[in-house]
Amino acid sequence: MMHASLSRSDDDKRMKGASPMNKELKYKGYFGSIEYSEPDKVYHGQLEFIRDLVTYESADAKGLKSAFEMAVDNYLELCEAEGIEPNTPPKGSFKVRPGREIHSRAMDCASRRRVDLDAVVSDASRRYLDIDERVADHVASR
Repeated sequence: MMHASLSRSDDDKRMKGASPMNKELKYKGYFGSIEYSEPDKVYHGQLEFIRDLVTYESADAKGLKSAFEMAVDNYLELCEAEGIEPNTPPKGSFKVRPGREIHSRAMDCASRRRVDLDAVVSDASRRYLDIDERVADHVASR
């Protein structure tokens, strides 16, 4: 049995991250989580990194990929039929407005390291997020 569903959310703050198993499906630029529910004996997941909630499930692991692809296709068809723009996962770039002081410090750092400003911002973001994830993992393990 395969199942797919969509729920549209107006909350722009809702963004789902990577699944606990840290495995993903990929199709048409969309990413999907892979999870297993022992009590329900079912594989399930949802489209990741978008604001809309799109879920899928299957009785077996092989069927999950098909259910995921069907969910993506159904989501895109539904959005087109309703005349709404589908959410898309991040493309890997965004605008940052850090203010003059941080901008200046970042430019100085880039100059010292002989790299471009994007490399400094990416490195700083990665380091910050790594620390944040370690703290979250520590808090969750208590």
